[in-house]
Amino acid sequence: MVLQKETMEPAAPGTFEIRANDPESSARRGRLLTAHGWVETPAFMPVGTRGAIKAMEPDEVAAMGYEMILSNAFHLHCRPGEAIVESLGGLHRFMGWSGAILTDSGGYQVFSLSKIRKIQPNGVVFQSPYDGAWTFLGPVEAMAIQRRLGSDIAMIFDECAPYPCTRDYACQSVKRTLEWATLCREQPRAAGQLVFGIVQGGEWRDLREQCAAALTDLQFDGYAVGGVSVGEPEPVLLRGIEDGVRGLPATRPRYLMGVGRLSQMIEAIARGVDLFDCVMPTRTARNGTALTRTGRMVVKAAAFRSDDQPIEPGCVCPTCKRFSRGYLRHLMNVSEMLGGRLLTVHNLHVYAGWMRDIREALEAGRFDEFRKAFHRDWTLGKPDLNSKIK
Repeated sequence: MVLQKETMEPAAPGTFEIRANDPESSARRGRLLTAHGWVETPAFMPVGTRGAIKAMEPDEVAAMGYEMILSNAFHLHCRPGEAIVESLGGLHRFMGWSGAILTDSGGYQVFSLSKIRKIQPNGVVFQSPYDGAWTFLGPVEAMAIQRRLGSDIAMIFDECAPYPCTRDYACQSVKRTLEWATLCREQPRAAGQLVFGIVQGGEWRDLREQCAAALTDLQFDGYAVGGVSVGEPEPVLLRGIEDGVRGLPATRPRYLMGVGRLSQMIEAIARGVDLFDCVMPTRTARNGTALTRTGRMVVKAAAFRSDDQPIEPGCVCPTCKRFSRGYLRHLMNVSEMLGGRLLTVHNLHVYAGWMRDIREALEAGRFDEFRKAFHRDWTLGKPDLNSKIK
């Protein structure tokens, strides 16, 4: 482990300090300065697509230790519109969040809304999922929306290619992404706003390396690996992360988009990733599933009907302190909204604490030990916790 001193010089947004490196892998402990404060890394960002973390108040999220969250420029553009958000004081004031905010540009919607969009050389025409109206979004428009929202980190507008796709399609996607990245780099920003480039290239190593090299030449404030977790098998996902990170500068933060499974995040951290986001902890909660450090628990299962234990013995989250599995199962099975909220509290608490422990392990030179212990105990993808409770 190499532990570095804190800088004594006044820092500006975009400052990225690497505090420790793991000698056994590419994992590192760092921190990124944004216009709304430092973000300690590795870090997970809860997703507030439409300007809210589902079922949670901003102060509750901050109290768990989260320093940055994610919102989506495309969805906020559709409703209520960036002009409304700007007139109400910007996105931070609008949603009552005092920490940092990263906004996705809408590039992921090129993938997720593929049935209601048309790609053009200068952008994408989308049919609104809200009212059916057609709207155009390109690199210039995406950056203008994010500037008016006032996010701390704005993502370039890119094309997230599907899996599988042909090599020719992936080549065209990379070419288009780089052309749009150049335009995004030239657009005006909000005060202190950082801009991150996004590496694309599908499952092809040379395309990802070429994309990373070209983006590095554009000198963005940070870089993301995109186009993963789009339906590919895990070996392809991990290879895509490796190929995307390989060509990125070690001095800038690296963000893996849309990956939130603990077993995948810890491997991404070992490959040099600093930031993550995913809807998994909140979406699985709404569907009646609790996430723990050793697996997942489908709380709606009949096995928990009269179970008086907390979700995770030893967990100190508000849900586990007060409520039993039997009660949570009851809430979910009668569709009481409190059930989804309590599971959301637990899941976000698990993610925040897990990331905090990883940072501490990196500082103490114990990341390799932590990583091995995690994989020893992890059961996600195998018979889950329900099979252990009779």
